[in-house]
Amino acid sequence: MSPSTATRVVQAYLDHLTVERALAANTLTSYRRDLVRYVETLAGADLAAVTPADVASYLAGLREGDEQHPPLSAASAARAVSAVRGLHRFAVREGLAAQDPARDITPPTPPRRLPKALDVSQVEALLGAPPTDSPLGLRDKALLEFLYGTGARISEAVGAALDDLDLAEGVALLRGKGGRVRLVPVGTFAIAAVEAYLVRARPSLAASGRGTPKVFLNARGGPLSRQSAWTILRRAAATAGVDAANLSPHTLRHSYATHLLDGGADVRVVQELLGHASVTTTQIYTLVTVDKLREVYATAHPRAR
Repeated sequence: MSPSTATRVVQAYLDHLTVERALAANTLTSYRRDLVRYVETLAGADLAAVTPADVASYLAGLREGDEQHPPLSAASAARAVSAVRGLHRFAVREGLAAQDPARDITPPTPPRRLPKALDVSQVEALLGAPPTDSPLGLRDKALLEFLYGTGARISEAVGAALDDLDLAEGVALLRGKGGRVRLVPVGTFAIAAVEAYLVRARPSLAASGRGTPKVFLNARGGPLSRQSAWTILRRAAATAGVDAANLSPHTLRHSYATHLLDGGADVRVVQELLGHASVTTTQIYTLVTVDKLREVYATAHPRAR
């Protein structure tokens, strides 16, 4: 199998992921980059002739780096190995190879990082930061309230269309990763902020544009971008005096999940609200709440120390 043939197999595999698995565009871009590097590492070897030792050597190279590539973190290396394993499974399934040399290769386990969450008072300060005396201020207030009131990812919030909102019923349709759609409740504070924006601000913003069904608009009347939404969050944090070290594009989503669990919500319910495919992803938030319980116990119980 020539390098060009290997490249065609990679392209066929990526097409399969796009059509059959509906992976997100960012994930596909990462997989493409990982697999191009893998094919280069094979130096023209037939995919059918690759051995487990070859794949293990590739993994080691990811972690060590070389003249062209810096060392990858455990998380990035795990993603790259996942892409390679998927490629070899695809080659076997399509009859391009008899054996899967990556089947028993175990990707590195990324360290379990706890999401950063703000406490309730910090969230309230953040949500109260945007001024509401201008169309853009009303939009910023509505966006932040919507993010915290629904647990939406920033991409889901800026992707929301007017028809996805039913504020009378207090629900919103969110379109998440992999084409998954979920219906989530919207809190009363978020409903009030979004209604104020839709009535008092969006019409004037929309007048500058060419017409879009998206809920959140930029100053030119077009759809708000993820980057602009992230800028709005950072600006509000600076106004509210929230430490930038505790800030990320998912800050309000992480806070939403943590506060629900602190309030007694079942982890399976939070899983559905967040749109996680696996409850394992959601369970990392339970570690955050256990840390808080431990802190309260240590300071409140007379025999804790």
